[in-house]
Amino acid sequence: MKVKNPNRLKWMFGVLLLGALACQNTTATPPPTTASTPVPATLIPSGPPTQNPNAPVDLPVKRSDQAGDVNSSNMATKKGAAGGEAFAQGLYERPFNATTMDTYFPYLDIINLEGFKDDTWGYATITMAGADANGHLPAKYGVELDLNKDGRGDWLILASNPSSTDWTTQGVQAWKDSNGDVGGATPMYADKIGGDGYETLVFDQGKGDNPNDAWVKIAANDPNTVEIAFKLSMLGNPASYALGGWAGTSMLNPALFDLNDHMTHQQAGSPLHDLTTYPLKALAEIDNTCRLAIGFAPTGKEPGLCKTTIAPSGPGAPPPPGCTNTCSYGQMPYPNCQCIPG
Repeated sequence: MKVKNPNRLKWMFGVLLLGALACQNTTATPPPTTASTPVPATLIPSGPPTQNPNAPVDLPVKRSDQAGDVNSSNMATKKGAAGGEAFAQGLYERPFNATTMDTYFPYLDIINLEGFKDDTWGYATITMAGADANGHLPAKYGVELDLNKDGRGDWLILASNPSSTDWTTQGVQAWKDSNGDVGGATPMYADKIGGDGYETLVFDQGKGDNPNDAWVKIAANDPNTVEIAFKLSMLGNPASYALGGWAGTSMLNPALFDLNDHMTHQQAGSPLHDLTTYPLKALAEIDNTCRLAIGFAPTGKEPGLCKTTIAPSGPGAPPPPGCTNTCSYGQMPYPNCQCIPG
């Protein structure tokens, strides 16, 4: 067969070929994309930190007892204490270094002690004359508890280097005298031989039968005040007790109680210029207070208890019967003592 127009045939074949190729290269149009809207993260309302439910509550509004202690800051340049020292009776005023007494430690000088009690907790606040150069209280602070008010301490609760204004168990220990030899033959008074002190560590920074038995914090409104709290159940739920305050460094050692049973007055030295035992020697950098009456009315026969003069009721009025305008701790004059009628 003879093709009349071969060029026309080639043109038609080319058109068909282009159409087929066009069909093969056609792709589906993708659906339009929609930008996603980010979902905002859930915001947690800000507020004060949650209180540890096992921590103590605020101090009771009404305190059980209070006593001031000698402030030796005004005697610092004279290298001596401003009174308040009775070594033989276990009362110390020694916020100085040994021998030279040329360094006064305000964070070892107790000037006030307060005691509180509710149905669950016992509390104490210990106010110091001041802090160190950095504004800290870098020492040990504690309370000694006499449950039967016979002068022989039963418990010693210590807090080392407190710094937080929130209740914490860090640095807190509770020691018990299980064998009853604190104080030797005559509690509080110097004996020739001392015992092994507070030998039983019952609570150690959250470790013990109850991890919430003892706490410490710095008072929110006073950086020079240490607050200590202890559960009464740890002590056997006493209805009352005598409480004394302590501050010190290495000499505030549970094994050395009573301190005046482990050294003589000559060995310990004295912060008082008029005594032959001056200056401080083996016993330095320590201070304590007389004891407060917590939950009971004093009779005046409790060893080591503070005695407080009751203020007259009016200008120039005499003190109440049985009270005087002066008070003493043993034979030593002592401020802020509680008047005991009798």
